[in-house]
Amino acid sequence: MNIKDLEVIDNCDEVDFEEVNHILNFYGLSDLDTPTQEKVFRNSYVTVFLRYKDKIVGVGRAISDGITHANIYNVAVRDEYKGHGIGKVIVDEILKRVEGCNVTLYTSPKHIGLYEHWGFKRLKTAYVIFADETHYKEAGFIDCSLR
Repeated sequence: MNIKDLEVIDNCDEVDFEEVNHILNFYGLSDLDTPTQEKVFRNSYVTVFLRYKDKIVGVGRAISDGITHANIYNVAVRDEYKGHGIGKVIVDEILKRVEGCNVTLYTSPKHIGLYEHWGFKRLKTAYVIFADETHYKEAGFIDCSLR
């Protein structure tokens, strides 16, 4: 597969959200049902979907005010297409659309460090309140040693 063969889609109307939900559920990035997942993406400031031969192979989204801050979420690549630079294309496409903003990228604990070689730095000043704190503690999102 060649990166140049990817179609970048930034319109939710052209996307099969069953595919999106499959990709996100595969990595444990979401346990939402498909209609709710679609609503999440439609309510986002930026959405990026990469299609290859009529199949969604990567997704990502950002929430932003479009001026000062943006937060990137749900960057995921279909498992059989990993290792081709698709994740980088997704992040770059999002960054183009929030240029000039301070950008925070949320990832799972097992991917900490993955984004550093793309210029992202780890924060020391972020706090969070999760709706389901137990789940996120068990998944390793909360560093309980920091008190």
